[in-house]
Amino acid sequence: MKYLILIYSNPRSRAVWEGMSDEQRVEFGRGHAALTEALAASGELIVSEGLADPSMARRVSVRDGRTITTDGPFAEVKEHLAGFYLVECDSMDRAVELAARAPDAAYNEVEVRPVFDRSGLEL
Repeated sequence: MKYLILIYSNPRSRAVWEGMSDEQRVEFGRGHAALTEALAASGELIVSEGLADPSMARRVSVRDGRTITTDGPFAEVKEHLAGFYLVECDSMDRAVELAARAPDAAYNEVEVRPVFDRSGLEL
């Protein structure tokens, strides 16, 4: 089954990041690289990416056949998706085990969400 491991940024996690030394930040990055390598080696990694700052985002909606876009940043956003791992593993317990290995889990919550399984659905 596929699971999405979601890593968020929020005021608390940004404060931790800003309080880190350069060496701690490098180790943090190495932690993500090591996790990515381990997941790839185990065959559980589908894809992993960090995301750009929300100020570079665009929101898209369609109203009356017109596409409407709004540039970021979005003032109401205090928390945003900073990155993710899409993994395929045997169980939610295994996905939680993998999420606990993300460096972010040491100071912020990391969300694990099953990917909706559309097999068997007639569309």
